[in-house]
Amino acid sequence: MSEPCDFGLIGLAVMGQNLALNIESRGNRIAVYNRTGSVTDEFMEGPAKGHNVVPCKSLEEFVQSIATPRKVMVMVKAGPAVDTIIDYLIPLMDEGDVIIDGGNTFFEDTERRTKYVESKGLLYSGTGVSGGEEGALKGPSMMPGGSEAAWPLLKDTFQAIAAKVGPNNDIPCCEWVGPGGAGHYVKMVHNGIEYGDMQLICEAYFLMKEALGMSNEELYDTFAEWNTGDLDSYLIEITRDIFSVKDPETGGDLVDQVLDTAGSKGTGKWMSQLALDLGVPTTLITEAVYARYLSAMKEARVRANKVLKGPEGKYEGDKKEFVDQIRQALYASKICSYAQGYVQLQAAAEEYGWPLKYGEIAMLWRGGCIIRARFLERIKDAFDEHPDLENLLLAPYFNEAIQNTQDAWRNVVATALKLGVPVPGFSAALTYYDGYRRGRLPANLLQAQRDYFGAHTYKRLDREGTFHTDWLGQRKAPPA
Repeated sequence: MSEPCDFGLIGLAVMGQNLALNIESRGNRIAVYNRTGSVTDEFMEGPAKGHNVVPCKSLEEFVQSIATPRKVMVMVKAGPAVDTIIDYLIPLMDEGDVIIDGGNTFFEDTERRTKYVESKGLLYSGTGVSGGEEGALKGPSMMPGGSEAAWPLLKDTFQAIAAKVGPNNDIPCCEWVGPGGAGHYVKMVHNGIEYGDMQLICEAYFLMKEALGMSNEELYDTFAEWNTGDLDSYLIEITRDIFSVKDPETGGDLVDQVLDTAGSKGTGKWMSQLALDLGVPTTLITEAVYARYLSAMKEARVRANKVLKGPEGKYEGDKKEFVDQIRQALYASKICSYAQGYVQLQAAAEEYGWPLKYGEIAMLWRGGCIIRARFLERIKDAFDEHPDLENLLLAPYFNEAIQNTQDAWRNVVATALKLGVPVPGFSAALTYYDGYRRGRLPANLLQAQRDYFGAHTYKRLDREGTFHTDWLGQRKAPPA
């Protein structure tokens, strides 16, 4: 009998292949299985050739080849396929074995599957994995949740393959997040923040392109400079690079040939839907989702462009000064995006009883993932200093940063509106900030309206209790 494998992985699309190679590179013998056998063959003849990878033709062979307690990672499309594989695996596995779902799974599915798999005597881990294909191969950010008893079995392998940060590059971007669906919920929030970051960057780009008429060469230099300061991040870095790529067919800049319709895979939508369920205002990320939907209405927009009119002027002021104001608006809006994301995490933790460690979550995102940025260390510092911090905007560093950028931020939003350049992310962030900082909002009138037409009652500022008024009967007679 051949030597047993240390780990198993099911699903050999690019993410699965790269994770398998990453796990193998850390001294592990890994078994792999794919429903379509030809995919396994191609993997073994290509990227896995010469590596300590064991191909398996059936799930029975696959499970038998792994040493107990078995650790089996499933990397297939989220949804019913995961349930199908779980049902196939359970009879083949032994008590204490672990099934891991590394896909972008809806957290409620992970909650349900954790209970189901545990009821069969096995352990289950819903693990968020971020970083794309490159991260999977070289070191992703990993957010494991599920059965807490599974973590000691997974910790060494997961922390070995995860991205590393810190002065000595030895702090893994992987730590236990919480029970049930906590890991996949945190991954969903990560993706939602990613939606917000990308939208904000696109708005900054569009302002510089449309209002200032900047060339792609100038945009490259601008994003390169921004990447050396507070905005230093993976997304700013790749945005810089995009402006340097030429189209081999036309010889022009490739970015200008890309159709302006954005796709999405659903995690941003989930975050917005769940924010509504929890009653938290995750407005910026929701606007980022809507912006993608609006971009997808390309044919309708082209038709509307011939009919609907509005300002299309250029900015007449100091170009260099306005570019710096856009940078400040981007930074301030980014702070609001993360603040909203963490408020939603806190609400979810209370709703589902998850003991989330918010500073550690920021460090899980510090390397390997799409939203990795220098900025995240400030978030960890804020929660280290105040573990019960109600909102990131209240932390001294972020409060000061908003104050320092506020005038520029307001001018950018106002200028964009005057020039007819859409900035839903910048403006949603600013209106959230203005709403959150006010001790009184016009909801008194809204509640009066609700009581007028539906007897929904209201509360008063000056006394306890719930009240209803016959507003029609109490109104003053109209003037003669």
